[in-house]
Amino acid sequence: MIYQGNSITVALLDDGIAKLEFNNQNESVNKFDQATLKEFANAVSALEGNQDVKGLIVTSGKKVFIAGADITEFVANFKQPEQDIAKWVLEINKVFNRFEDLPYPKVAAINGAAMGGGTEMTLVCDYRVMADTASIGLPEVKLGIFPGFGGSVRLPRLIGIDNALEIIATGDAQKPEAALKVGMVDAVVPADQLEASAIDLVKKCIAGDLNWQARHQEKLEPVKLPPLEQMMAFNSAKGVLFSKANPKQYPAPKIALEAIEKHVNLPRDKALEIEATNFAKAAKTPQAESLVGLFLNDQAVKKMAKKYSKDAHDINKAAVLGAGIMGGGIAYQAASKGLPILMKDIKSEQLDLGMGEAGKLLNKSLERGKIDGTKLAQTLSRIHPTLNYSDFGDVDIVIEAVVENPKVKHAVLKEVEGLVKENCILASNTSTISISYLASVLERPENFVGMHFFNPVHRMPLVEVIRGEKSSEQAIATTVALAEKMGKVPVVVNDCPGFLVNRVLFPYFGAFDLLLKEGASFTHIDKVMEQFGWPMGPAYLIDVVGLDTGVHGAEVMAEGFPDRMKPDYKGSIQTLFEANRLGQKNGVGFYKYEADKKGKPTKVADPATLDVIKPVVAESREFSDQEIIDRMMLALCNETVRCLEDNIVATPAEADMAMIMGIGFPPFRGGPCRYIDQVGLDNYLALCDKYAHLGKAYEAPQLIRDMAAQGKTFYPHA
Repeated sequence: MIYQGNSITVALLDDGIAKLEFNNQNESVNKFDQATLKEFANAVSALEGNQDVKGLIVTSGKKVFIAGADITEFVANFKQPEQDIAKWVLEINKVFNRFEDLPYPKVAAINGAAMGGGTEMTLVCDYRVMADTASIGLPEVKLGIFPGFGGSVRLPRLIGIDNALEIIATGDAQKPEAALKVGMVDAVVPADQLEASAIDLVKKCIAGDLNWQARHQEKLEPVKLPPLEQMMAFNSAKGVLFSKANPKQYPAPKIALEAIEKHVNLPRDKALEIEATNFAKAAKTPQAESLVGLFLNDQAVKKMAKKYSKDAHDINKAAVLGAGIMGGGIAYQAASKGLPILMKDIKSEQLDLGMGEAGKLLNKSLERGKIDGTKLAQTLSRIHPTLNYSDFGDVDIVIEAVVENPKVKHAVLKEVEGLVKENCILASNTSTISISYLASVLERPENFVGMHFFNPVHRMPLVEVIRGEKSSEQAIATTVALAEKMGKVPVVVNDCPGFLVNRVLFPYFGAFDLLLKEGASFTHIDKVMEQFGWPMGPAYLIDVVGLDTGVHGAEVMAEGFPDRMKPDYKGSIQTLFEANRLGQKNGVGFYKYEADKKGKPTKVADPATLDVIKPVVAESREFSDQEIIDRMMLALCNETVRCLEDNIVATPAEADMAMIMGIGFPPFRGGPCRYIDQVGLDNYLALCDKYAHLGKAYEAPQLIRDMAAQGKTFYPHA
């Protein structure tokens, strides 16, 4: 044994070939945490001092090759000044350089996902062999940073500027075929032949059949591309990338691109200094703080879900009541994840609609090459449409998705409860009706919960699991487990009007309506909020949701929270609804909708809108962009905090994730709680006081006042 650590071992095999294996004994995956980096340095020192090694392979003892850096640890480093971050990264790079400069051929055997630092580990090898089941990528931009262990330096030298820029700036993982095509790896082999292939490649290098020294030299020298072609490559990349991601919202791709532009003509060590400086610059942006925080929140929420689902019943068969678009979407989602599901309705045409929705989604996957014909047929066969309850005796969980009417839901739930086994869980997909109220007609209210999917089901990752007054922990656990099984991210919330997401969304619509009443332009508001980072402005959003749905939701919220959600005026949303302008569903709302070439509804301006809302709005006046942002965001963020105060949601992490996944809160801003932290609690309080005259929705919640007085934040201080 050349080196033995907790995460890394180096052993001498036959013919002078050494094997460096990453296999962290304390974790389920390999990652570059501080301890592993220290071991890596020690392993390199041991290799430098060994005269018997003639070649080396790098492998992993886990299913994942190396998942990348340990973000949880690195957060602390990101809080340091820029120059200290750059210095820290350069110290790590010195070890990677020492490994790269070992005087013999090195081959990476990539058995599973190699991400971020894992990919950078493969790049310091001279060759890369990849299993046909593995993936490779540099996803750092998704955390608001870019590769800092030499990835931005080595990749352009290996695969060319164009390919490297695309892989780094998009952060997308590469499948084996794609990685081989661009030259990111040198060979793709069946997983069971991986190590033997890597050893064979080392032997060929030792025998002189392959010029590994030239490969090594290539990474030490500037990129071999004439200046004019370089300029064209960078200009082309800028055009493509900046059209996809606004650099003001997501600066990391721009910083990465500019860094690469500066260092492609420098030797390795100088280039790494440029990389480190710019890595530090990206790490200190508020977007990096938000996106790293988002990553950690995502992990925390999924961890909570795992904790909840420990006590779940087995789920072998599910059922959905109601076969409309929503019921069809739920059935498709369950079936696509391998779960047999009954789809019950009282009308055969509704069943046809539900099956049609599932078929449509499957055909789209088929067209995109995500599934084949066999998979399509298998998925469809798991959905069993029915007009009766005859097969409900062995169902483990029933999701009710009938019309949003308490009387209808009561009747359906009471009926199905008498036909299922005693421990079957009943879950309602209601978006507004109290779970405790719906449970009031049931014999076994402890087996009843809310399970609120978002539309379209196949695309929206969030599921709210709502705890009623009498819901048992087992019922919650089983519903959480079902959501996970369906590939969704469950967030457990307590019962109240609108639950969490809609309760927070409606004050946002309320703020929008009030701005219109005072003479703001809805197109201007949309433009400002889209520039702020929302996928669509509030007028466009209510059109997509449906103004009828919006009005119904507003009535429920006004009843539940009259002090701040019951306006004393008639707003534009109500007025447009009364004029039968329902949004996308009937082709006209705030905007008019026309089908594009693909048949998708596209919004166009409709001058008639202003005539319809004229009686309920003041004379047009100009509002500053900042005032629009402040008023819209205060109403939304205040309600999020009130949900924490009322224990509707347990943690800021869950609240933030729910808003990002449920209503499209800008990810680079991290969620409402992270946004308040970044504005600064004292500044935020001052804004609340400034706009408090507009009504209770703008008044600062007591929790904010208490936190500001104590110098606290929702997340640890940056």
